[in-house]
Amino acid sequence: MKRYCFLFLGIFLLICPAMAQFNEKPVLNIESKDKKFLNYGYYLGINQYDFKFEYKNNTDDVLVDKSLGFTVGLIGEMRINEFLDLRIEPGLAYNIRTLGFPGFDNAQDALREVKSTYINFPLLLKVSMRRFGNFKPFIIGGPSASLNLGSNEDNIDDNLTGTFRMKKWVYNYEIGFGIDFYLEYFKFTPSIRGVFAINDELVRDDDPNSPWTGNIAGMRTRGLFINFTFE
Repeated sequence: MKRYCFLFLGIFLLICPAMAQFNEKPVLNIESKDKKFLNYGYYLGINQYDFKFEYKNNTDDVLVDKSLGFTVGLIGEMRINEFLDLRIEPGLAYNIRTLGFPGFDNAQDALREVKSTYINFPLLLKVSMRRFGNFKPFIIGGPSASLNLGSNEDNIDDNLTGTFRMKKWVYNYEIGFGIDFYLEYFKFTPSIRGVFAINDELVRDDDPNSPWTGNIAGMRTRGLFINFTFE
């Protein structure tokens, strides 16, 4: 339910400014903004991370309690033509997930809090429609690599002593959509984006039969972002 509310909020924030700016003969703002070869900006946003688990045997699933986090970063954009732009968007994303493992009678063993601080390095292709007055819809996607500063990968302790470990580097693909709004002095862009990890992120416990990691065949991050860009 939280995810659907999060997604609805993002769509609402995309549509409302578009409706507010729509008229038959608008006064065009910053007409030459997209004609520059290089453009720069920054973004702020909120995120919600999840995990997708794959299991060796059919047992009760690991439960994920999701929360909202924040995202901040910079933008560098290179114009290819009227409809295509190549973008780099280095940024930082912080989030907390709580994992609930089946088969335990006490919360100390059953729950693991996963605090993640990702430094993200996306390389994205932005495909835009033709500009309509002062707004322009687009889709965006491409690969990214994320460094998880809270991974605990090098920690010698594992879940037996309460430490949940993940790999430092995560490789993803990202896809999303948004609308550029051309205001009087700058371009404002709300967008929604999904982030999907490709590699298995779990660092398994030393005991191959660990009740926490022994039955997990794969664990991959899934993320949903709502970003607000200023260029």
